[in-house]
Amino acid sequence: MATLYLLEQGAKLVKQYKKLVVEKDDKILLEIPEFKIDRVLLFGNIQITTQAMKFLLESGIETAFLTIYGKFIGRLQPVESKNIFLRIAQYECSKDEDFKLSIAKTIVEGKIKNAKVLLQRYSRNHPDEVDFTTALENFDGCIRELPNKTKVSTVIGIEGRAAAIYFEAFGKMFRKELRFVTRSQRPALDPVNSLLNLGYTLITNEMFSLTSAVGFDPYIGFLHGIDYGRPSLALDLIEEFRHPIIDRLTLELVNKEILKPDDFEEKENGIYLKDDSRKLYFENYERRILTSFQDPDSEEINFRKMFFKQVQNFVKLIQEKIPYKPFLMK
Repeated sequence: MATLYLLEQGAKLVKQYKKLVVEKDDKILLEIPEFKIDRVLLFGNIQITTQAMKFLLESGIETAFLTIYGKFIGRLQPVESKNIFLRIAQYECSKDEDFKLSIAKTIVEGKIKNAKVLLQRYSRNHPDEVDFTTALENFDGCIRELPNKTKVSTVIGIEGRAAAIYFEAFGKMFRKELRFVTRSQRPALDPVNSLLNLGYTLITNEMFSLTSAVGFDPYIGFLHGIDYGRPSLALDLIEEFRHPIIDRLTLELVNKEILKPDDFEEKENGIYLKDDSRKLYFENYERRILTSFQDPDSEEINFRKMFFKQVQNFVKLIQEKIPYKPFLMK
């Protein structure tokens, strides 16, 4: 199964017999058998027929709309999961401050540990370039402080301090012309932040779809508080995947010069990938997220399957109070 990224501006997605067809100016650009696709992402000015929308909804195919620069707009939403019991349990847990605190600590600890591993890996591969000793010690200090925190807000404070430590070290890993100085979100002020923003949007969209599909309310999280329009649960569950997937992908794309400065352009007060370069990014994103590895249960798996596994584990946490273990890099 695959993801269909539609980037050709002015193109139209239609349903013909047992296949989806992408056409433009009365010419067929692509034909996809309906059984070979499990998600569709439409960027910018892409049209979609009523028949195609109906098919996507009935087939449960994830379909999301984004701006040409990768900012999420919305999605086709099929009939909501009937698992009302899971949502009731989630609502009850969200009002339990001790439960929220425990989960927040678990999520933040997992994220910090993955940040440590990424720095350690880089140090082993490039021992003469950087010294991350101080950063790694500071990470350990953050982890030691977590058990003593009594409010989610103070756990968020630890996460913020660890993020500052991490991004200072992250900038030292770039060996080519493209550099990273500080984190900027919307809009991205440099190419590296543009890549991070796009990648984080993609994994958030995937996690949103999965949490919705099993019956969660994706807007009610435990580390991330409730805020209008913010998919807090999806954001909770991608924290453990930011460094292993998106940050590693970004380093690879820059340091191997798969993407270079002329792949980016300045628009709408920010820096974004050019059209052809976005296609290259999505090819590498798919390769990264589908790369097989051994999970802690000695099972051959990829990150997309691991997303689903972790959502299922979160279901067990909410309904059965089975402790949740974040994905950890090795």
